[in-house]
Amino acid sequence: MTTIHDHLGRQLVVQPGPQRIISLCPAITETLLELGSKSVVGRTKYCIFPQEIVEDIAVVGGTKTIDEAAIHALNPTLIIAEKEENTKEIVETLAAHYPVFVCQVETVDDAYRLIETLGTLASVQQAAVALIDEIQKTFAQLPALSGNAAYIMWRKPYMAVGKTTYITSLLEMLGFTNPITKLDGRYPAVTIEDLQQAKLDYVLLSSEPFPFSEKHRAEFEPYLANAKIIFVDGEMFWYGARMLKAAHYFNTIQQAFN
Repeated sequence: MTTIHDHLGRQLVVQPGPQRIISLCPAITETLLELGSKSVVGRTKYCIFPQEIVEDIAVVGGTKTIDEAAIHALNPTLIIAEKEENTKEIVETLAAHYPVFVCQVETVDDAYRLIETLGTLASVQQAAVALIDEIQKTFAQLPALSGNAAYIMWRKPYMAVGKTTYITSLLEMLGFTNPITKLDGRYPAVTIEDLQQAKLDYVLLSSEPFPFSEKHRAEFEPYLANAKIIFVDGEMFWYGARMLKAAHYFNTIQQAFN
């Protein structure tokens, strides 16, 4: 048996060699599969990428509610969770039976660490190193952007991405400043007045988890005359394997910020 520590510093004892992995986070599932891992035996119903592969993997509930019987039936040797996506109660419940590795992603550097970690856990280290290298090279080729940008992810109430989040770290890497980080909370509720006071150059309306679309432009434009309203693909702000697609995506939409 091997002793390891997860991203929260928790000590786990895992068996050496190939694992039977259950992933409880969509970005983790996608990354494991994109790295070529054949170890994933279970996933949540929200793990839908890559579609042609996940449909053959057993579903064990959601990210907040799990099907314990389904998990036990799969006899996993390792369960991988994520601090934000999964609850402490889920981790503690499963840790009574299996090693549960909890990942934590709050920055772009954390996201690179995640890919490296998954490569190690699933014995696909070379693929992980290659993916990180390709992501970093692709991001390095993007032209620098600038200005104050708020990323709006929910409606009624409006909720924006705040401090200590991967999305804010990604925006900062692209060259933006996120003034919402001055508010309390990682995903604070915001008013139009909050957005006005932020002196925004850009308002990014995400396609998920709330599906903002063109019909919502009028809710913001009259009150934020100096800000450009831009609709963005929320899936391109996921960490993990999606980061490579994201780098290409940002390159294609950069004219929207001019």
